[in-house]
Amino acid sequence: MWSVNIFINLKKGVLDAQGAATQNALESLGFGEVKEVRIGKCLNIKIEAKTQKIVRQRVEDMCKKLLANPVIEDFSYKIEVL
Repeated sequence: MWSVNIFINLKKGVLDAQGAATQNALESLGFGEVKEVRIGKCLNIKIEAKTQKIVRQRVEDMCKKLLANPVIEDFSYKIEVL
């Protein structure tokens, strides 16, 4: 069994309206030291597979086919054995 943390974020250059709104709210609450906020998604999945190579291939497929929009989002992941 493997645990995979998948991180999906907007690509650089893609406007992050939610991140900008959050940054403005933080600034208005007195957190002026925050210079940039980017909002993304973090998913944790458990997957059965014999090898880490298989896990990597399956996670790549999941992200490319469903979890991330390749036009505006990048993804990365971290795999741990359980």
